[in-house]
Amino acid sequence: MMNSRLGFVLTLLLFYWLKNLWAYNIDFSLDVGNLYQIFLTVINPLPIALLVLGLPLYITNTKAFYTVEFAVYIILNFLLLANVIYFSEFTDFITVSTMLASGSASAGLGDSALNLLKPGYIIYILDFFFLIYIFVRKKVNTDSRPFNKRAAFAVTALSGLFFSINLFMAEVDRPQLLTRGFSNTYLVRAIGLPAFTVYSANQTYQAQKERSEATAEKLAEVETYVSDHYAKPDAKYFGIAKNRNVIVIHLESFQQFLIDYKLNADGSEHEVTPFINSLYHSQSTISFSNFFHQVKAGKTSDAETMMETSLFGLNTGSYMVNYGGDNTAYAAPSILAQKDNYSSAVFHGNVGSFWNRNNTYKQWGYNYFFDSASFSEQTKSNSFQYGLNDKYMFADSITYLEQLQQPFYAKYITVSNHYPYTSLSGEADEEGFPLADTGDETINGYFATANYLDASVEAFFKYLQAAGIYDNSIIVLYGDHYGISNSRNTSLASLLGKDPETWTEYDNAMLQRVPYMIHIPGYSQGFISDTYGGEIDSLPTLLHLLGIDTSQYIQLGQDLLSPDNDQIVALRTSGYYITPEYTSYSGRTYFTQSGEEITNPDEETEAKLKEIREVASMQLSISDAIQTGDLLRFYNNEDLKPMDSSKIAYTDQLKQLESTAKDLGQKSNSIFSQNGNKTTQDLFQAPSYAELHDTSPSSSSSSSSSAP
Repeated sequence: MMNSRLGFVLTLLLFYWLKNLWAYNIDFSLDVGNLYQIFLTVINPLPIALLVLGLPLYITNTKAFYTVEFAVYIILNFLLLANVIYFSEFTDFITVSTMLASGSASAGLGDSALNLLKPGYIIYILDFFFLIYIFVRKKVNTDSRPFNKRAAFAVTALSGLFFSINLFMAEVDRPQLLTRGFSNTYLVRAIGLPAFTVYSANQTYQAQKERSEATAEKLAEVETYVSDHYAKPDAKYFGIAKNRNVIVIHLESFQQFLIDYKLNADGSEHEVTPFINSLYHSQSTISFSNFFHQVKAGKTSDAETMMETSLFGLNTGSYMVNYGGDNTAYAAPSILAQKDNYSSAVFHGNVGSFWNRNNTYKQWGYNYFFDSASFSEQTKSNSFQYGLNDKYMFADSITYLEQLQQPFYAKYITVSNHYPYTSLSGEADEEGFPLADTGDETINGYFATANYLDASVEAFFKYLQAAGIYDNSIIVLYGDHYGISNSRNTSLASLLGKDPETWTEYDNAMLQRVPYMIHIPGYSQGFISDTYGGEIDSLPTLLHLLGIDTSQYIQLGQDLLSPDNDQIVALRTSGYYITPEYTSYSGRTYFTQSGEEITNPDEETEAKLKEIREVASMQLSISDAIQTGDLLRFYNNEDLKPMDSSKIAYTDQLKQLESTAKDLGQKSNSIFSQNGNKTTQDLFQAPSYAELHDTSPSSSSSSSSSAP
């Protein structure tokens, strides 16, 4: 077979395919969840590999054919082995952007890349020894016959057809796979390494093209806009939490309607989130009742982008995926580090490459990022497709949290309340909160997973108190985006006391509310604010509470506690906005307070709507100019400097923390040091649902939950 050109090509394709399957199952972790995804991993190495290995068939010269064929094969295998080595260290795949910035990408790899090589990697070069042997010993003959051009084109066309089928099947498994990005792992699992590299190259090209067209003059326009829209802080709140630890709890898919909601089931009422409810109403909490998510395709990543930088995500795709690993950013952890010497960390029960977090967080200034690789081994009983369940994540995080030097900025990204709301299916002790009865399984499970999230947050708060962290902290809780999509809202309507038959786009708009709470232990003048705002407004609000004036920073949000806040909430879809007076959503306009549709506005109303529309549109366009043009690279501020991400390495992080404490000696102020160099892990107690309800199974957990 190898004596013919086509046979030689197919032999190399076979070798390459087998090595990919080996890598997928031994050296990569592709988070394969079902037989369909397994099938995708089996077929996806073939289309692009056949395409590139088949291209030399167009070459007529014998020596040139074999030379080019070997060169192509070497490149394919080098890419595979390089990713195997890179994945072992970073749990991610190499992007073209990473290749172009190899200096920063190699941070933390150690003294020599040779240290990363493992004996098992020899499997990836065994075929080269075989090929060298058979050609040197002339076990096969080179084929001097030129390959038929039509036949070569047929190979090219066939590979293209195979890739189209592969891509179609990948989109069936994960809709919007290429437009939203999601995760490098998802892409490799669906379309294979060569196709992923091509995709990555295109993403890098598009980003660099937009970046190259941006100029410092455009930043000047941005600075004028920011200055004109700055909302100065209210002196009553400015600095009331200065120098406190900041703990941010990301409430996955948590909508505002869950606050104070009681589910009627089994003949009684069950309070869904009793502890979060108590925080919402606490005198130590400033809560917001009209706080809206502003995400689009990037969803969770968009929410993080806005909360951390006060800039929007993209109109198409995810900012973190497309730009996050390269763009200059002035995010919360970086600002706090430079202004008040904060350390920072993120805790997340999923893989670090999801939404490109492992690269974006470095640009944002996070010193540490603890993902699923830092926690307990995931099993069917403690995790699901989106990562480690929340109680386990909170418990496992203590090892690292207690080592952070204070003050610190720590973010917790929960996952258990994530679609499809089945995260508790393997935890028998956590099952028990009743399911809703709507005929829609997604809605039915939503309340149970929200209840589990509530219990997890309560357990974490009790740990903070017991460990002595609580009193010197400010704790921010926010919902990132909707949990129930608009297409399912009519099924949800009856549970909210609404008629599905009269459900409108206004109702959909109001369900975009998510919680936003700032809990300040010891503060006694908390209240529930009716101010209209969104995730873009969080950062200036938080920084002002910490005593940091944002007037000179490029932030597009406004302090929600400022009397100058204009209360115009621009949703990421152009033309969608919400104000205390008007709501524009999905092509329809309503009076916000009554929900009455405005079908024929008078001139005065039309003028007001036009003005609001222009303000919202301008905010989005200014953000897009900053994000796609990387305009912050032109930004000069005496107080702030851009992050040097090459100095941040998310490897051996516990050793890094311990080394810092050792260097500081008696000056170390971590919880671990203050506790006499003893761990506080045993202070985290998270009783299961069954344990909480062992004396009165039919009762809700509300009686035992109260805000600190």
